[in-house]
This record gives sequence, structure tokens and C-alpha cells, in this order.
Amino acid sequence: MTPHRAPTAPAAARTLYTYFRSSAAYRVRIALNLKGLDYRSVPVHLLRDGGQQHQPEYRAINPFGLVPSYSENGRIVRQSLAIIEYLDDCHPEPPLLPSTPFARAEVRQLALSIACDIHPLNNPRILKYLELGLYAGEATRLRWMRHWMQIGLEALEALLAEIGTSGRFSYGDQPTLADCCLVPQLFNARRFAVDLARCPRLQDIDAACEELAAFREAHPHRQPDAAT
Repeated sequence: MTPHRAPTAPAAARTLYTYFRSSAAYRVRIALNLKGLDYRSVPVHLLRDGGQQHQPEYRAINPFGLVPSYSENGRIVRQSLAIIEYLDDCHPEPPLLPSTPFARAEVRQLALSIACDIHPLNNPRILKYLELGLYAGEATRLRWMRHWMQIGLEALEALLAEIGTSGRFSYGDQPTLADCCLVPQLFNARRFAVDLARCPRLQDIDAACEELAAFREAHPHRQPDAAT
């Protein structure tokens, strides 16, 4: 169990069950850092030992066998967006959702477009079934990932243009829930060589996020379990 220290954060009884390359866990790390919250990072390796997420000890924490899971004072929240909104409710500064209902809905639709429509089709358990259940070779699985990420990210680019908000981030000049989801998805896209040429706005937002320590510190390559 490796402690993680977010800048200026007091000690707290917070635990994040995470995996360094998990896009969903990456989202929550960003949110925790943006809030300046201290937490303990407990790695759950999704590939080692047949997948540590399948072990009974972790299934007792998360019956779905997925990361992340977030524990605070004995209470557990699963699902990355539920965790982030919980953090936003408990620690409202800086806010990750706007103050008005329609603006909140616009940010949520951006976040959910990533978390529900793009990311799940490239989840390791889906890829594992393609490999072992449908006998899809590596090249076929790579085409699958690129295809769905390409379609999804180009649609997201179009959605941002239709919403038409100005600012450095997805929705104005402050990071929101949408940015917590976007940056991990772009990391994943680049990892699998997805062509982002038709997504200039997404790339500009990603570059703005990279300027903030909260995003840099959450990067997979900076996690304690990245080298294990």
C-alpha cells in the first residue's frame, strides 16, 4: 500500500483502489488532486495474478471487480463519476460542476459521452472477451479500439462546437468533470495511436490541462504502481 500526497492536503482517511493505466481511476485521481485532498493509493493490478480485481478480497470491496473504488471512513463508493460527484458535494471548492441546472447538464453530457459511450468499448474485460471468447487477434482488437475511439472523440469534438462555450477548458476557464474524463481518454487514444487530427479543440483542452499540477500528478506514468 503506497501513500499518495496531493499538494497542500491534510491527512484524511481516504483510500483509492486504483490501477495506474485505468482511465476511470485516472479521472478520480485528477479530481482528488484538483480538490487538494490527501488519500492513500492502493494498487489493484488488472493483469497480474490473473487480474487482482477478481480476487475475493477485492470483490468484497467492489462486486463488479472494477476500479476505481473509493473508501472514506468505512464507506465505499464505486464508479468514477459517482465518486467525483461525491467529492464535489463534500468538498465544493473548486467546483467541478457549474452552478445552474442547464450548465450542469451540459458538463455531465460531455463527461458521460466519454465514460459511458467511448471508454467502455475499450475496457480490458471487453478486449479480453474479444480475444478469448470471439478469437479476435491482436490486429483486429486494435482496429476495434481505434474505430470506436475515433468515432467517439470526433463526435465529442462536434458536441463541443455545438455547445459553443469559450475558455481554455471543456466548459469555460476552470476544469470541470468533463476535463477529468477527457484527459484520461486522450491518453488512452494516444497509447493506441488513434488519429486526433480532426480533434483540435480536444487537443487544445488537453494541453491546457497539462499546465496544471493536478493533472500532471495524476498521470499514469507518475503513479507508484507504474513501475511494478
